[in-house]
Amino acid sequence: MTVTRFAPSPTGLLHVGNLRTAALNWLIARKAGGRFLLRIDDTDASRSEDRFVEAIRRDLDWLGLEPDGEVRQSARLDHYEAALARLRAATRVYECFETPLELDLKRRKQLAMGRPPVYDRSALMLTNAEKARLRETRNPHLRFLLERGEIVWDDLIRGRERVDAGSISDPVLVRGDGQLLYALASVVDDIEMGITHVVRGADHVTNTGAQIQMFEALGAHPPAFAHHALLTGPQGEALSKRLGTLSLGDLREAGVEPLALLSFIARIGSSQPVEPVTSIDELVERFDIASYGTAPTRFDPDELHLLSAKTLRALPYEAVADRLREIGLPDGTAPIFWSVVGPNLDRMADAAEWWAICRDGATPLIAPEDAAFIAVAREILPPSPWDGNSWSGWAAAVRERTGRKGRALYMPLRRYLTGRERGPDMGELMPLLSEPRPRRT
Repeated sequence: MTVTRFAPSPTGLLHVGNLRTAALNWLIARKAGGRFLLRIDDTDASRSEDRFVEAIRRDLDWLGLEPDGEVRQSARLDHYEAALARLRAATRVYECFETPLELDLKRRKQLAMGRPPVYDRSALMLTNAEKARLRETRNPHLRFLLERGEIVWDDLIRGRERVDAGSISDPVLVRGDGQLLYALASVVDDIEMGITHVVRGADHVTNTGAQIQMFEALGAHPPAFAHHALLTGPQGEALSKRLGTLSLGDLREAGVEPLALLSFIARIGSSQPVEPVTSIDELVERFDIASYGTAPTRFDPDELHLLSAKTLRALPYEAVADRLREIGLPDGTAPIFWSVVGPNLDRMADAAEWWAICRDGATPLIAPEDAAFIAVAREILPPSPWDGNSWSGWAAAVRERTGRKGRALYMPLRRYLTGRERGPDMGELMPLLSEPRPRRT
């Protein structure tokens, strides 16, 4: 069975980069009829917060990315200790005593000499007596001993991928303060949870090379890996420089449709068209991890908002019935309201404003030069309730009395009935409207 996972750290809010990883892992699992797990990577107790865990759950629920199970790494520390003991027994873990400052000086020196900043493994040269003496003044950090040579795998997006183990530092597994780091915990979890596919950003390619050796050192077969291109701004700039983190909560507050956001983030950078969909099943049906390219993927918020509006307008009544009920629309009125107003909305919040106009009547918008014209139009306005012929009949009568036609006729009448410059077709909207409220003087 295909099993994927999304493994955020609860140290902040989810943003669009996180969503790309979550969406692709969810789509792989759903396409294969498998399982999608949420793993909260909260081993860093000093930075992890429960409020961010709740925010992660809320964001995934809003998007429809329901996990089939949830695990917290903080509840699995004994599993990591057991794996660490196995690696020690296999002589694949060793103690290092350099301070962060000493390591930084080593890196600077290597760079100045034109060499890659790779840990020199000087700790392997220490005698037992030297180690004992160092332990008296500092706590060691633990590194995984990589086997030199080329690490090769077939990436589901990038194709044949190679990492030279000699060109990267032995990864730190445990810091000197006892803090367990991502590298080992992630591998142990993937093994024990039966993860078959791991999708993550292209900035993890080197990490993957090292972790493949950890899988093998623990006697496990590595999962299939796919590294998606990182997001940039619309001009190719670093995303954070122009757009900040662009949290999912901010996008939700801005009225972005979750289905549009999911479709947008799942299809940009692929050969699939970025277009409105009416259900998440459409995304699953057409999903193909091999359709993604390796070039940086451009994220343009203006394009997202445009897609969101198009998506909302294309939704059938059944998809929005509950949301219309929440803003007070009676079930008997809601279907016709949606058929008239829905195709003109940019955000669902606008539907509440239009319903208030329909239910309570609008405050007329009357330009000074139209005051006399509207006075005549008001005199011959038929009493409500109105029907499908009311708009055309009223406009014809006003044209006969005033001589106005075209925009000069229709726009002031629209403003009077709706208080708006634009909106749905007035012939269809007028039967839903209440008479305008008296203007305050």
